[in-house]
Amino acid sequence: MFAALNELLGVSLEQPERSQLTLLCATKTDAGFLVHHFLSFYLRAGCKVCFLALAQSFSHYSFGAQKLGVNLLTAKEQNQLVFFEGLKSANQVLFSDGQESENPNPFQFISGDGSDLKGLYEFVRTSVNPPVGGHRWKFSVLIVDDLSVLLSLGVRLVDLLNFVHYCRVTVTAELKGNLVFMVHSREDSEDEENETLVAALRHHASRLLWAEGLATGPCQEVHGQLTILEKDSRESGAARDLRRVYQYKILDRNVAFFARGMSAAVL
Repeated sequence: MFAALNELLGVSLEQPERSQLTLLCATKTDAGFLVHHFLSFYLRAGCKVCFLALAQSFSHYSFGAQKLGVNLLTAKEQNQLVFFEGLKSANQVLFSDGQESENPNPFQFISGDGSDLKGLYEFVRTSVNPPVGGHRWKFSVLIVDDLSVLLSLGVRLVDLLNFVHYCRVTVTAELKGNLVFMVHSREDSEDEENETLVAALRHHASRLLWAEGLATGPCQEVHGQLTILEKDSRESGAARDLRRVYQYKILDRNVAFFARGMSAAVL
């Protein structure tokens, strides 16, 4: 995890927030460092994590976690981490020999019309529910990287929104756990379904972290801009967005954040 990001968000390993939906958005940049942060943060905080990796492989996340001091293999062996590798599951469905497996593949929907996500939801529900008689983790967390991939696999928007709804009810409402969803978005996108998905997630999210590439193009000292939007409903009973904007530079094992225009490269 990145301590500087925890400071910006006002969170700690000792008392992580609960019943939160954190939305991670990426525009013209790779915001993978945000996914690595939340994965390592919740594992180090002692939470049970179900990770739907739809965009990258286990080895990709394992390598990143090692840099942040977390061993994903150990977490899996201790049943703290349930890691679903979407790319591998998709290949198993597309290139299967037709024989039924003992455990149904949660990605079976890609062999149909993309409308039946019940198998994927059941996988999530089973993974996040506390084990009977096992180790008691603080609470459950579902991380998905990235939901936009499901649309590209032919899942209909209405079915994906239903999947999100059931995950919210199960994880945040029933189990008082957290959700972390990654999506890709851009204001000038012609993909209306994806932008509708992003808008719906923004409506339900407690916090939005939006990583964007610089308008001026790549820079050696400034890798991108991070906008943090947090909902605050304490005043007048009406929710309002608290907006903060930072620029960042990704280091080997850390990320440095600074106010716009305050990088040492431009001073």
